[in-house]
Amino acid sequence: MGKTSGFLDYERADGNVICESERVKNFWEFHERLSLKAQQNQAARCMDCGIPFCQSGTMISGMASGCPLHNLVPEMNELVYRGNMEEAYKRLSITHSFPEFTSRVCPALCEAACTCGLGDSPVSTKENEKAVIEYAYENGLVSEPTSATGTGKKVAIVGSGPSGLAAASLLNRRGHEVTVYERSDRVGGLLRYGIPNMKLDKSVIDRRIKLMEDAGVKFVVNTNVGKDIKPATLMKEYDSVILACGASNPRDINAPGRDAKGIFFAVDFLHQVTKRLLDSEFNEFPYDLAKDKDVIVIGGGDTGNDCVGSCIRLGAKSVTQLEMMPKPSEERLPSNPWPEWPRVLKTDYGQEEAIWKFGSDPRVYQTTVKEFKKDKKGNLKEVVLVSLKSEKDPKTGRFNMVPIEGSEKTVPCQLVLIAAGFLGSEKYVTDSFKVEVDARTNVKTEKDKFKTSKDNIYVTGDMHRGQSLVVWAIAEGRNVAKEVDEALMGYTNL
Repeated sequence: MGKTSGFLDYERADGNVICESERVKNFWEFHERLSLKAQQNQAARCMDCGIPFCQSGTMISGMASGCPLHNLVPEMNELVYRGNMEEAYKRLSITHSFPEFTSRVCPALCEAACTCGLGDSPVSTKENEKAVIEYAYENGLVSEPTSATGTGKKVAIVGSGPSGLAAASLLNRRGHEVTVYERSDRVGGLLRYGIPNMKLDKSVIDRRIKLMEDAGVKFVVNTNVGKDIKPATLMKEYDSVILACGASNPRDINAPGRDAKGIFFAVDFLHQVTKRLLDSEFNEFPYDLAKDKDVIVIGGGDTGNDCVGSCIRLGAKSVTQLEMMPKPSEERLPSNPWPEWPRVLKTDYGQEEAIWKFGSDPRVYQTTVKEFKKDKKGNLKEVVLVSLKSEKDPKTGRFNMVPIEGSEKTVPCQLVLIAAGFLGSEKYVTDSFKVEVDARTNVKTEKDKFKTSKDNIYVTGDMHRGQSLVVWAIAEGRNVAKEVDEALMGYTNL
């Protein structure tokens, strides 16, 4: 390491975050970057720790510890510390397809496993990564490599989310002819319509797609494979097909009054918000979706938090976020030691904005909706909330969250957003391709493999592993590309 005492010499410092009162006025990104010199100092904090758990991507207690892409984090940090940003970009791009995405939306598994974090603040690897990729774009270093000679093989990829894009990038680089099909009107999948613009500016996606198009990747939008195009047609035209459709089957809340007007799945709501912003070139905000409404978000994950932040920007009267589970501990428990992923309370940007605007944390723990109440026109007007407690099932021995009798409470509500997770792949896709699925409706493959039960059909991303992170989707996309390439060519150099 270049500065062995860096973690002692410098305290952790992150880029400036625009204050809540200003950032809620728009849908622009609000995390600013440090100066290059300040970022070098942050990279100097990377310790010569011997065993860099930050890059391990190992599963511990069912959770990932370290980066699933196995980015060589200490090497990149060393190059940033030295101010050699071009080499840092080259080092990062060997293992990573899209640092511009993860440096904005990843929960930083690398930092959670950082040795420096044991007794101090972890190294700011996520911001170091963002500094590297943005420097590379600003200085014309980013490209999508192409092969001097084509292989004559054709690959279709169904879905243009992070996993599909990662697979497309590598297979195109190898010399295969790649076509990506997307059912929406714009490329990006989850990146485009599942993540709000203030978290991931859509121009960041557009500049990468432009590079991929210039390199020869073909994108076909507004085309729903399984409905608009039959799988047999794809199999006749292409040597291999990769399914990268995501875990896009949302979990519902089956309570009385569910048919009331004003209840939406979170992913549909976020899609609508972003589409209307993009269609108007950000000149018109879709205030009609949430303005002056009492909003209840069901679900405490990242998507629920994104709904909170979006509704505040759209003028909601109040926002409440329901979580079925108990409130997490504010500090690590002995049962959750480093380098496991820390199961601790996290207050994200949407919750911070709700605290600023409404004076309290929007999250209500161990609570769910028991009933939706409608007015005479069928519009949602109120919801009945019920408290939950953990109770052991005598048959299975598992603990379940069950309603507490007599704890019901009726509150005003005109908009409900269901962010309760996903149940796996959509049935019409798996049925049309006739691929086997598991009990969770994820497409079935051999362990650590990507080939489905049908010849020449592969699966990747959330459709394969279930609802997960962007960084896992990219890792899956890179790995399926290797498997497809080896099947087509007899070997792979990806």
